[in-house]
Amino acid sequence: MPAESPPTAAKHPDPRARRRVMIVAGEASGDLHGADFAAALARRAPACELFGIAGLRMRAQGVRELVRMEDIAGLGLAELSSTIRGAAGAFRMLRRILRDDPPDLLVLIDYAEFNLMLAGVASRAGVPVLYYILPQVWAWRRGRIRKLVRRTRKMAVVFPFEAELYSRAGGAAAFVGHPLLDRVAPAQGRTETLARHGLPADARLLALLPGSRRAEVKYLLPAMLGAARILGGRHRLTPVIALAPTLGDKDLRELAAPLGLDGIHIIRDDTYSIIAASELALVASGTATLETALLGSPMVIAYKMSSLSYHVARMLVHGVDFIGMPNILAGQRIVPELIQREVTAENLAAAAEPMLAEPHRSETAAALRAVRERLGAPGAADRVAAMALEMLGC
Repeated sequence: MPAESPPTAAKHPDPRARRRVMIVAGEASGDLHGADFAAALARRAPACELFGIAGLRMRAQGVRELVRMEDIAGLGLAELSSTIRGAAGAFRMLRRILRDDPPDLLVLIDYAEFNLMLAGVASRAGVPVLYYILPQVWAWRRGRIRKLVRRTRKMAVVFPFEAELYSRAGGAAAFVGHPLLDRVAPAQGRTETLARHGLPADARLLALLPGSRRAEVKYLLPAMLGAARILGGRHRLTPVIALAPTLGDKDLRELAAPLGLDGIHIIRDDTYSIIAASELALVASGTATLETALLGSPMVIAYKMSSLSYHVARMLVHGVDFIGMPNILAGQRIVPELIQREVTAENLAAAAEPMLAEPHRSETAAALRAVRERLGAPGAADRVAAMALEMLGC
């Protein structure tokens, strides 16, 4: 528990009082956006005490960890089983603090199930809750909408349609723009990218983004490698894998079997530049599809998991016609999506080829620019920090 904690704002509303803000992020993306929020809040109110569940990036921005995010993050059923004890212990600790030594504000970032339960504890304890990057209830388990509205004081949403969704249910929701707008940009131009990685100046790149988790890479990488060889032969494309930081060379070699990685360039720590310099990308469904859209690269989205997991997901997901966020935001299929058995080398190549030629290529690029415009303006973290300070009475 925090040592020598001052009284809460509810008892002492003096705007000059030191404010205590608990921040909870339980996944890598939440740590990234939590760090940006913490930095923005510290710039505006450097006296605020920030603490909670924090990853490496949040800790670097001065958030004192009660629990390290790395100790509780679970990526799937198998990974969750190994972290559930730590997550349960973390929940009990935070619940005790919220009841016995309440902060002035609780800021929740994504991490749906854990944070939704914690919001209930905070609400009952009289601690105001600001939820930033909310669960995607518009896609699955819509019954959580009313819980979120009841348990949160304010909601900072990152997709424009979410504000209307929560407002209709009586929530105080504000669209703050998407935080990726502040982060997604190439480190250098195309010419510099090719030179940096020892690629020919006239190379035409095909970016492969098979995911960041071993399970999804296992299902997607073989088909992507097969498609890369087809497209490379037909269109003189140079395939490059933008390797996620969660994977190592050994992982990649194992997951690429039996096709192997001959002729495939492996790129580390320069994903955005590689995507921006590519003619086309084959992308695992997830955040990477939105990042690729923001970089303006045509793409084919692939989604594949175990049959059991897929059937469970189908039962839970309702109300959306697409799996890729670019298509969801556009309200139409602007880039191809391949799901489960559709994910084969031949199908990926066939879906990709039309986007290598005009007019399809220009039409896709224009649709992706429109998606970017729908995500608002940069500065999401600053807007959320302003909301937090308003709630703190600063």
